[in-house]
Parts: sequence; C-alpha cells; structure tokens
Amino acid sequence: MSPTALSVCLAIAASAALGVYLRLRQIIVVERNRLAPPEDFAQTISIVEHRRAADYTAAGARLAIGETIYHAALSLAWLSFGLGPLYAAVARLTDPGLTRSLVIVLCFAALGEALASPFSAAETFWLDAKFGLNRQSVPGFLADAARSLALQLAIVAPLLYALFAAVRMSPDYWHIYAFLGFMLVVFGLVALYPTLIAPLFNKFTPLPEGELRNRLERLLERCGFEAGGLYVMDASTRSSRGNAYFAGLGSSRRIVLFDTLIRRHSAAEIESVVAHEIGHYKHGHLRHSLVLMAGVTLAGFFALRWALGPSGLAAAFVAPADPGLGLVIALLAKDPILHVLSPLFAWRSRRAEFEADAYARSLVGQEPMIAALTRLMRDNLATLTPDRIYAQFYYSHPPASVRVARLRETG
Repeated sequence: MSPTALSVCLAIAASAALGVYLRLRQIIVVERNRLAPPEDFAQTISIVEHRRAADYTAAGARLAIGETIYHAALSLAWLSFGLGPLYAAVARLTDPGLTRSLVIVLCFAALGEALASPFSAAETFWLDAKFGLNRQSVPGFLADAARSLALQLAIVAPLLYALFAAVRMSPDYWHIYAFLGFMLVVFGLVALYPTLIAPLFNKFTPLPEGELRNRLERLLERCGFEAGGLYVMDASTRSSRGNAYFAGLGSSRRIVLFDTLIRRHSAAEIESVVAHEIGHYKHGHLRHSLVLMAGVTLAGFFALRWALGPSGLAAAFVAPADPGLGLVIALLAKDPILHVLSPLFAWRSRRAEFEADAYARSLVGQEPMIAALTRLMRDNLATLTPDRIYAQFYYSHPPASVRVARLRETG
C-alpha cells in the first residue's frame, strides 16, 4: 500500500475513533444527568419526561456508535480489496467509456444504500418505535426508499454522465464547468423542492381559514415577507415529531407547518416558530448557506481534479485509470475531512439559530418562544443535558436549554 493510500485509511480509522469517543462522551454526560431536569426546567419538564429524553439520546448514541464502526469498516474494505472486483465485474459487462464510469458509480451507490439500510431501519423501527416516535409502516418505509432511490437516479445519473463527458472533453478545465453546472442544478432544486419534490413524499394542504391563519398572515405582513402560501404537511404519517420550515425561492417559497406542530401548540407558540423561520430569511441565512456550499463545492472539485489525475488519489489505490473509479475513491476519502470541518459548519449553523431567535423575540416576545421550544424539546425527546464537546461537533441547533437561557437573558 502506498503512503497516500495508507494515510487515507488511517484518516478513516481515526475519524471513526473520534466519532465513537464523542458519542461515548454524550452517553456518559446524559446518563449522569438523567435523574432530574435542570433547575430552570423543573416546573415545565417532569422527571419522567427528562429521563425518557435521556434514555432516547443514549440509545441513539449507542446505535450511532455501531453505525460509525460499521461504515468505517465498509470504507476500509472498499479501499483495501473491494474496488478491484467491482471494477472487474462492471468491465465484463460494459465497454470502456462514459457508460462504464457511470455504471461503476451507480453500482457502488446502490451497494452502499443496501448495506446502510439496516441502520436506517433500526433507527425507525427499533429506536423511534421503542420511544413512541415512529408512525411509519414497513410498506411506507420501503415506498419512501424506492421513491428516494428513483429520484436520486433521475437527478444524479445525468449529472454523472455530464461530469465524465467534461473530464474527457476538457481535461484541464472540466472542474470549473462541473462546478458551474452543479450550482445551477442546486439552485434549480432549491426552487423546485416545495412544488415538485416534497409532494412526492408528503401531502401538503393549505392552512385552513381561522385564527391561526389570520395570525400568521398578519405576522407575514408585519415582516414584509412574501410567501407562496401557508401549508400543512402530513408529518404524522411518519413521526410524532413537530417542526416547521420554509423552502423555495421567489414565487415558489412556502411556509410549511407539520400537522403534529399544529395539534400540540398554541397559536402564539406556532407564531413564534414561524417568526423564527422568517428570521432566517431576514438575516439571509439561506443565501449565506448557498455561498458557503458554493465555496466548499468549488474546493471539492479542485480536489477531485487532483484525485483523478495520473499521480492523484485514485492512482494510489487502483491501476485502472477510470474516472468513475476515481470518483468512488474520492467519495470514500472525503468523510474524514468533512468530519474534522463539522464543528465549523455546526458553529455557523448555531449562530444563525441564535440570530433567528433574536429576530423572533423582537416580534412576538420571549414567553411564546420559550413555551414553544420547551414543548418541541419534550415532544422530540431532545436532551436538556448534552455533552458540550459532542454538541460543538454535531448540533446544528444550539441545545434547547441554551436557547431558552439566551432568550431569558436578553428578554
């Protein structure tokens, strides 16, 4: 094994070890503090609810430990001895060229999805079901998986074919063309998601006339926020969790409320949740995320250009100079890098959440927001006492207890 290949394998193993360590920290801290909720929540979160959230968090972390080790072992197996047989099998069935490269990647992706499916099923039908969060049937789960696979194939296959064509036609500048094409597709998907993609998986109905709709429309008018509509999503067909979001660009932009959110929260609490989502828009967080993603993607395509080169990453593992095989190797090697960068991305996301909270508080006050956060925390089994370092790595939202404390400090 070459020094480059050995370095990649060691990085994958080290990344997995770090992930296991952080999850063990999470388990220890959560279980150490499971006996009673923090003092600030003693009046709003019962001991039973607090312990149930702690048990759910610890069980999820244990499942994640198994998944982390499993995926690291799979990655090392692919890089050590799996890619050669994959390439040989595809080469027997296809001629050299763009189709062979495409088939290599699609076969790898299909095998990866199949090998990862036991953990997806365990999370839904063991973990979430055990704690009363799952409402999805096995046929529904399989139907979702089939729709997701078909959608990914319809989007990814043409993109991969175009990528490999660009590599062949413009060996010096293909990464620039690929980046520009990729970003155009991303903007298109963001715009089309609410009207074409999301309805493939859930049912969306206009928010009925009444007090809640009137209240939210007045809020939108006060904020100067134009939306393509207020919709209710049938989230209860899959889970008991509550949430809300807005998605889309321009006239396709929608505000979506989970039906579980509407059933359990007061109109004032829902207004505070929507005000928080509008805060993301007012602070330009979607635009900032797209800019950040563009920067990371551009760096990724430059790295991929090196990886596919004659002395790059792919050459350190396999002899066949096929861009499809090189792309697979690059995908396996990227995970440790993204893992190391995850605290930076998570920090930026948490800062955005604080900014959206502050905007919402200026509109609706702190009490409805605290009530909504507390209820969401209870309904979604979010622990009040996560490990600080674990949260810095993996929490895209600040812990609810920290958000509530910040709201009270600035109220």
